[in-house]
Amino acid sequence: GKLGRYPPWPGKIVNPPKDLKKPRGKKCFFVKFFGTEDHAWIKVEQLKPYHPHKEEMIKINKGKRFQQAVDAVEEFLRKTKGKDQASSHNSTEEKNRRNSSEERGKQSAGEEKRKATLSEGKVKKGTGEGKKRVSSVSSERGSKSPLKRAQDQSPRKRGRPPKDEKDLTIPESSTVKRVMTGTVAGFKWPPSASEPVKDSDPHFHHFLLSQTEKPAVCYQAITKKLKVCEEETGSTSIQAADSTAVNGSITPTDKKIGFLGLGLMGSGIVSNLLKMGHTVTVWNRTAEKCDLFIQEGARLGRTPAEVVSTCDITFACVSDPKAAKDLVLGPSGVLQGIRPGKCYVDMSTVDADTVTELAQVIVSRGGRFLEAPVSGNQQLSNDGMLVILAAGDRGLYEDCSSCFQAMGKTSFFLGEVGNAAKMMLIVNMVQGSFMATIAEGLTLAQVTGQSQQTLLDILNQGQLASIFLDQKCQNILQGNFKPDFYLKYIQKDLRLAIALGDSVNHPTPMAAAANEVYKRAKALDQSDNDMSAVYRAYIH
Repeated sequence: GKLGRYPPWPGKIVNPPKDLKKPRGKKCFFVKFFGTEDHAWIKVEQLKPYHPHKEEMIKINKGKRFQQAVDAVEEFLRKTKGKDQASSHNSTEEKNRRNSSEERGKQSAGEEKRKATLSEGKVKKGTGEGKKRVSSVSSERGSKSPLKRAQDQSPRKRGRPPKDEKDLTIPESSTVKRVMTGTVAGFKWPPSASEPVKDSDPHFHHFLLSQTEKPAVCYQAITKKLKVCEEETGSTSIQAADSTAVNGSITPTDKKIGFLGLGLMGSGIVSNLLKMGHTVTVWNRTAEKCDLFIQEGARLGRTPAEVVSTCDITFACVSDPKAAKDLVLGPSGVLQGIRPGKCYVDMSTVDADTVTELAQVIVSRGGRFLEAPVSGNQQLSNDGMLVILAAGDRGLYEDCSSCFQAMGKTSFFLGEVGNAAKMMLIVNMVQGSFMATIAEGLTLAQVTGQSQQTLLDILNQGQLASIFLDQKCQNILQGNFKPDFYLKYIQKDLRLAIALGDSVNHPTPMAAAANEVYKRAKALDQSDNDMSAVYRAYIH
């Protein structure tokens, strides 16, 4: 994993449950994280001794949850020290004893190396903890970033430590534990998040947006029971968002999944569904795009109607309102395969009127409908780190749980059909306007004799610093406009957001100005480049 971007987190090495296979590949230890009850396999090179890095760790992470974790470490050390003294053992002896016993046991050279990296261990009897969910995860799934579910426990993935990652549904066995720190991805807690849900996928958050009264921000964790899925082969391990693997704590649904549309977003989504063990049938307008997924285990559908008729839940992710309608209403379209009980989930970013129309025709045939547009880009799609905005059939939303956990880090349920479309357009309106502003600033710096790199460095040190800002500026500085989010699609979203404003007579002057700049970039043949190519609209 790219450890430099994530703060460290304190934990202790424990013995894994007997039936939990150790991942293949690099040497790693099974670690339980303080303050969260998360567990994960962490590679040797990612572990550091607690005391030497304590101050550095505290400087990096000032959150309340982290402070609670540090307090838990100190309490653990105090108790252990008391026990050690009572039995005439000091912590150094404890450590030596541990090392010798571990050396005797199964440790390989690589694991020994890890031993060296962890100091301060104390022996503590494990309390058979039942299924735990990461407390560091505030809603159903913790941030995906950390560990994604290695469903078959296979390779523990590349890793960063699990942050809110995995609440493994596995009882902790008693064993020697050492206090150490592992890096973990950071994560924001929802405003009024309740306790993390037990037994749900650790790094995934489910939010329910209560839309009673005001469109208030009332979030509740969905309590879903997802059991640990162990597969005999370590082949299906999942890599969660650009990060580590976690042992699987969710089971892929046994429902047959269909997927229509293998573009920048759809391709990554299907890949992650397959990695997590789902049965997937794919279809794409240009059939050759299906070949790679067939090799990965997907089935091929000849038409959208065939996919819908042979699958229980069919997802679609296409470019715009026209494509979404054609897919459903056209020849051999989705509607022809809909029968009572069939489920359709449209992940395309379209306007509320379009999605409402599609929902009505699907439901009129006895089908169930959910809109679930996603916020993200190609990289986040590949990493399984999308943010999913869903609305419509609540039961279908829950049935899609393992699928959403495979493809995203967070999912929000926003109520009735149309709400997700509106929210998605607003999100992309903000993002598209911000991208145009970044391009405007970089070009103004250039024409006034200022260093663009220095401007980026200054912005990265301020409150606007973000992965998005840095990546898009790097694209511009390097002249690399390979699409991560097509420019033509962000312009489409701006156009639809402006129309949304028109429908309620709400001014959107910023979006309107940005839209004109993107239209200029499209006239300069930038449609199929990344949205950052809007920069070229400013070059005289």
